Amino acid sequence: MLSERRLQVLRAIVQDYVGTEEPVGSKALTERHNLGVSPATVRNDMAALEDEGYIAQPHTSAGRIPTDKGYRLFVDKLAGVKPMSAPERRAIQNFLEGAVDLDDVVARTVRLLAQLTRQVAVVQYPSLTRSTVRHVELLSLAPARVMLVLITDTGRVEQRMVDCPAPFGESSLADLRARLNSRVAGRRFTDVPKLVEDLPEAFEPEDRGTVSTVLSTLLETLVEENEERLMIGGTANLTRFGHDFPLTIRPVLEALEEQVVLLKLLGEAKEPGVTVRIGHENAHEGLNSTSVVSVGYGSGGEAVAKLGVVGPTRMDYPGTMGAVRAVARYVGQILAES
Repeated sequence: MLSERRLQVLRAIVQDYVGTEEPVGSKALTERHNLGVSPATVRNDMAALEDEGYIAQPHTSAGRIPTDKGYRLFVDKLAGVKPMSAPERRAIQNFLEGAVDLDDVVARTVRLLAQLTRQVAVVQYPSLTRSTVRHVELLSLAPARVMLVLITDTGRVEQRMVDCPAPFGESSLADLRARLNSRVAGRRFTDVPKLVEDLPEAFEPEDRGTVSTVLSTLLETLVEENEERLMIGGTANLTRFGHDFPLTIRPVLEALEEQVVLLKLLGEAKEPGVTVRIGHENAHEGLNSTSVVSVGYGSGGEAVAKLGVVGPTRMDYPGTMGAVRAVARYVGQILAES
């Protein structure tokens, strides 16, 4: 365990390096920070931090920079994330509240996160497996053709055309719509198959084929979206950090193109709180020079998906964590109200 004084020195090194992009020396530390000890003591503390792998010397005669281990300890010992100011919170709320549908919410969230953090923003669409049914609408397009519209609690809207085996009257359609919603509205997608399995028996024999066809289409809609969807933005922000990627930025860009990699990076939505993965904690080799800050979002206090940012390990962690958490909170509120 590091002493409180050495932890204070490490914090100062991280803050200065993130702010100046330059390796930090003992003289600069004592001048910029009120550490309450002599430069010689700071030098000793820096030597001890280097021996324990928290900081490193990139060049001879240069100052020191934090290692992944140093950033990890800095994040773990953070007293708190940097709160957003009242004007920033209002700006976030106003920007997101203008969204017209789920796609627009996700697109605005990506744009906002990239602008606030000046990193690459990644937003996962709400997962259908963690969603509940808000409403099922059935619209007659022709005597034997129906449009099925599924609306989820996260604002997702799925539409399907259903070709019925026989004409289906408006009164029968209204009856099916009412019975269907009384059973499935507000229920988890995973519960729906059992809830509707005996529904055809409530209808006249000549209508049961059509009811079964509509239900089959509904159940297909619930399960066929297994592939998780993501939206990514702000990739151009990485070009500002060329010197933070020792060899080339290409492996990072290639990794960001892989949706499976990004989903693994964001982690499971059920993980509580803000998650920070630093450098080599990211399993994908191309992202060993980056950090990922992510958090779950959703309505009703339950996370249905994740959002976050990817940037160099030399990152303003308190500010980034604060921005990611604030945006997730507002996205959750909008989904709850939509």
